[in-house]
Order: sequence, then C-alpha cells, then structure tokens
Amino acid sequence: MEISNSTITTEFILVGLSSTPGHQSLIFWAFIFIYAAALSGNVLLILAIGTCSKLHTPMYFLLVNLSLVNVCSISITVPKMLQNVLTHKRSISFSGCITQVFLFVWALGTEILLLSFMAFDRYAAICQPFHYSVIMRKEVCIGVAAGVWIMGMVNSAVNTGLLLKLSFCSSNVINHFFCDLPPLWKLSCSDISLNETMAFVADVTFTMSSCALTLISYLLILRAILKIQSVQGKKKAFSTCSSHLLVVSFYFSTIIYTYAKPSSANSLEEYKTVATIYSVVTPVLNPIIYSLRNKDVKEVLGKLICKSGTSQQE
Repeated sequence: MEISNSTITTEFILVGLSSTPGHQSLIFWAFIFIYAAALSGNVLLILAIGTCSKLHTPMYFLLVNLSLVNVCSISITVPKMLQNVLTHKRSISFSGCITQVFLFVWALGTEILLLSFMAFDRYAAICQPFHYSVIMRKEVCIGVAAGVWIMGMVNSAVNTGLLLKLSFCSSNVINHFFCDLPPLWKLSCSDISLNETMAFVADVTFTMSSCALTLISYLLILRAILKIQSVQGKKKAFSTCSSHLLVVSFYFSTIIYTYAKPSSANSLEEYKTVATIYSVVTPVLNPIIYSLRNKDVKEVLGKLICKSGTSQQE
C-alpha cells in the first residue's frame, strides 16, 4: 500500500491530557498508579484462574481473554504517554502513531465482542443449565475466542488501511494523549467521509449488535430469574451476572457515544474525557468488579497472595 502522506508528515505531536506545566507531575503519578493497578489486577486474575482447576470453566476462560485484552489496551496507550510526560517530548513517529491506532482499535473491537459472548455464556448457564456443557463446550469456547481476536484484527486493519490513504498537510498536532481515529481525522485535509462511514459500519456491526445481543441475553436471564421461586435462588442467579452487566453498561455507552457520532459533532476535549474512561479506567475496574463480586475468585486470590507472602518470608 502506498503511503502518500509519509513524505509530508513524519511525526505527530501529542498534546496529552493537559498542556499546563503544573499538571504534568500530577498526571504522571496518577497514571503510573492506574497503570500499575491495571497490570497487577489483571495479571493476578489470570494467575488465579490459571492455577485453580475449580475456575477452569467457560466463564473464567472468557474472563482470562478479557484480562489479556485489558492489559494490551492500556499498555498500548499509557506507557507512551508517561514517556512523553517524563521526557517533555510529545512527539510520536508516523509509523508509531499508525501502529498505536491499529493495536488499540484491535483491542477495542476484541473486547466488545468478548463482552457480548460473556453475556451469552451467562444466558446459557442460567436459562439452559441442562444443555450448558454442550453449548459452551471446550471447542466452542476456543473457536469463538480465536474468532473474536481475528475479527477485531480484521476490523482494525480495514480502518487503519483507510487512515493510511489520508493526507495530513495542515497540522501534525493531535489534541489527545494517544493516536486514535477521530483526532487523526480532524487533522486530515482529505475527504474522510469513507473513513467515518466504515467506522460507523464497524460500530453498528460490533458495538450495537453486541449491545443488542447482550440486552437480549439479559432480558431472557431476567425472565428466567423471575420464574425462580426462592428468594435465595434469585439472588444467586442475579449475582452471577450483575458484575458483567455493570461492566457492559459502562463500556458500551462510552464506545457508542464516541464512534457512532460524526467527528465534527465531538469536541476534542469532550472526546479525551470519554476516551480516558474506556481506554484507561475500564482496564482497572474490570478485575476489581469481577473479583470483588465473585466469592470463588476472592477465595483463590486470597490464597495466592498469602502463598506469595509466605514464600517471601522464607
């Protein structure tokens, strides 16, 4: 593919979350803490699930994939931002920027599809308990997980490929803390109608269809829960899916808000705030929500931390 703009724009300048010098130290330490919390939380969750045979079930297999996506997505954006704050250099090479877009959109699409399949898993467990082992058998889980990653990659390749066809001849200053599609569209002096159309199609295909599948799954789950006679049974059934419903509601609303609207309708400052939620905050919240609201995970994590502390003392 010919990159016609590579001779014009060789690098971009990332403005970051704030251009005020006095805010840089606060941003640096806040994001160091957030990044460390996201990495440790997701890695601990992966270790807990991997080391406990009791947790080797379809739900936790999908949760491991979600944690891997969270580690990838936050690692794509935050380390570069921290480097820029620390070195007082805000530049990123053209190839580095395009790579960041490709990897981030890949992680974004994969996470959206994973969340919808996790909702289907909860539907199968609660509404089809006698057929659950057949519906969510090992081959299906592995096949769907692989398909989700591949579909996310294909979607990212299409949108990134269209981005490479644009010319950036007016400004190279990106009013954001990482390279993403909407801020780059605003810098282009080419016609971006095809880019916006394909992004909207991807949003409908991935986000809105996934959101619809999730909503249908939870409506069926709610109907099944209401048919349960005992109060204790209702609480147990709802507790198995409430954490996932919380994550889905939080995540999908920000993605739809960002990518379904034309770039001209979003102010960049507003976009930065929303992007921070789904790119930085969500990877931190996911392991907390899934572990604190899950008795089995809390038990395994407690044993894992105690074992680690004992081995260090020895």
